[in-house]
Amino acid sequence: MSLLADVFTIVAVLAGLVFFIAGTAGLLRFPDTASRLHALTKADHLGLGLIVLGLLPRAGGMGGALRLLAIWGLVLVSSAAVGPMVARLTRGPEGRE
Repeated sequence: MSLLADVFTIVAVLAGLVFFIAGTAGLLRFPDTASRLHALTKADHLGLGLIVLGLLPRAGGMGGALRLLAIWGLVLVSSAAVGPMVARLTRGPEGRE
């Protein structure tokens, strides 16, 4: 059972890392701010979710698992609030970049 949990953790964390790398590539490659933010937030949400999912078997109990899920939830809420604010600020007073 421990080998299965180890393999699950490694696969999930590596998949999360792939999404983080894809989000970073989108941040560097896309032309405008809105598409950069969209690529970054979507990929980071999924990447962090996979990493949290992979770390849940290693959490050491219900308290650790709830902390991991709370961190993921806070990141989801904060980036959902900050992303549109950053996009609005980068448009400037005329409404464009």
